[in-house]
Amino acid sequence: MRSWLRLAQWTVFGTLGCIAISVSFNTIYFWNERPELFTKSLISAAIIPVILAGPLFFYLTLKLRELAIANHRLRELASKDSLTGCLNRGAFTRVIDKFLDIRGISQPPTGALLVIDADHFKSINDRFGHHRGDEALNLMADAIRASLRKNDWLGRLGGEEFGVFLPGADLAEASHVAERIRKMINALDFTADGERRELSVSIGGAAFAQRMTFAELFRIADERLYAAKNTGRDRIEMTWIPAPDFPGAAPLTVH
Repeated sequence: MRSWLRLAQWTVFGTLGCIAISVSFNTIYFWNERPELFTKSLISAAIIPVILAGPLFFYLTLKLRELAIANHRLRELASKDSLTGCLNRGAFTRVIDKFLDIRGISQPPTGALLVIDADHFKSINDRFGHHRGDEALNLMADAIRASLRKNDWLGRLGGEEFGVFLPGADLAEASHVAERIRKMINALDFTADGERRELSVSIGGAAFAQRMTFAELFRIADERLYAAKNTGRDRIEMTWIPAPDFPGAAPLTVH
């Protein structure tokens, strides 16, 4: 609705501008002519821009609007994973790096990164085919999305691995979101070739209260993911990275 209003505004004001220029020119040029000729010149100066400029401005503005919509869709396609609709790895990384690179504030940004990996996913692809694996990935992406808070970000990091960023979350809140994700995926009804297949994920996470880069944060969360994988899967490993000046600061791990 807003874009159509803008289109109408450009058309009207563009046409009025052409009328003003045309009338001004004819006023100067025909000023000393007979009144009848002068009047006719002003009328023609007003009518011709309406006939020519109005449709032209409408057409050009419409094309510019279509181009803007197309560019917006291209940007979305470039930032979204084509299968699940999550942010792709590059876009996910950029969003978090931008959040972490907050300048000019006394307190460092806080939040948490979760790295989520589907358990035994290769067996689904091998046994039922990649098309069934894609269905399972979509189900998991929807379950993760439904478990998040309003301003959280979800990305597909590659293969069967997802990333979730929780701005402002502390260790307890991040652990709660991670557990909600794990339970939601456990409850999914995934059936392939008439056989119900239970889905599960291992989750590694890091909640932080200090300045750091995405690469540093991802490395720590990924280490926690491997710990979850190596201690039985279908579980959560979380680490707290406190502020450097916190008394007795040391990473805290929860299971």
